[in-house]
Amino acid sequence: MVRRQCLGATLPLLLLALAAVVGVPSAAQEATARFGSGATAILLRSTTDIAIIRPVMERFVARNPELSVRYEQWGSNALFAASRAACAGEGDQADAVFSSAVHQMVWLVNAACGHRYQSARTAALPATRRWRDELWGITEEPAVIVYNTDRISGAEVPRNRFTLLDLMRSNPPHLRGRIATYDIEASGLGYLFAHSDSLEATTFGAVLEGFARMEAVATCCSAEIIRGVAEGRYLIAYNVLGSYVASATFANVGVILPEDYTLILSRAFMIPRDAAHKPEAARLLDFLLSDEAQHILRDIGLVLTRDPSETGLLPSARRFIALSPALLVALDRNKRDQLFTLWGQAFTIDNRP
Repeated sequence: MVRRQCLGATLPLLLLALAAVVGVPSAAQEATARFGSGATAILLRSTTDIAIIRPVMERFVARNPELSVRYEQWGSNALFAASRAACAGEGDQADAVFSSAVHQMVWLVNAACGHRYQSARTAALPATRRWRDELWGITEEPAVIVYNTDRISGAEVPRNRFTLLDLMRSNPPHLRGRIATYDIEASGLGYLFAHSDSLEATTFGAVLEGFARMEAVATCCSAEIIRGVAEGRYLIAYNVLGSYVASATFANVGVILPEDYTLILSRAFMIPRDAAHKPEAARLLDFLLSDEAQHILRDIGLVLTRDPSETGLLPSARRFIALSPALLVALDRNKRDQLFTLWGQAFTIDNRP
């Protein structure tokens, strides 16, 4: 297995480690945007790409013209480091944090970094999407297998992890160096999916071994992986967040919701304990949970329809990653070290550009 190493992938890790040791703020955000022109500006820090979330933010400020949103896009590990530092009184505090690395968000709430809030809309959420009235799941997004439809078709298409294993065993030359997944050391989301797989799948060890034999590529960033599949650099990508595929415009990228089980993630929203604009952040939260916003989120791929006739996914195959203290296990040092050791045994470092 090959691990692509670049500054963008490794910098968040270094910053997270530094913040954990000395409590300093992490590096600046990846990108910024401003929505609306209202005098009261909400600072929202998020792992969601600006291009994807834009329709929802534009609708919110249209409904609340007295408000504006200063939107900062972060990598998940860097956002976690910045949020921990802000909670400890180091660095600027956001008014809301919205992250796909939900295990990190549970850690923040458990560390008393969150603000408690209740409304009819938060109370209506299922138990898997709220915790302690301080953390709320906004979206429902599947972890999917994507593939290049020009190069893989028919019986070769891996409908589940078992058929993926069969494909790797039966056609190694075709796939060698052409399978991609997240680098779990650089991606908080990638680590969460790997941790969830290790608990859920009897195939986890076999899949990891198969990736090693195929010299699979571990890299960062959903958009980069999907583009690589479209361009034919990768033929298959594993555990990619399905919402990024839905927002892409590549005609030759196929999507599989694995039939054995499909992980479903809800991006988590938190209002920090020391936020300057808590009421305004709560208005944003309630809007995101409204029928209007949920319809927009469904249209842009951030909410998966539950109709099996549309998805082909049976209810029994859905595995929701619940917002609960159980996710703290994912951040246990021994558990992390064990998973990173397994990962390291399969991956080598590729320093080629």
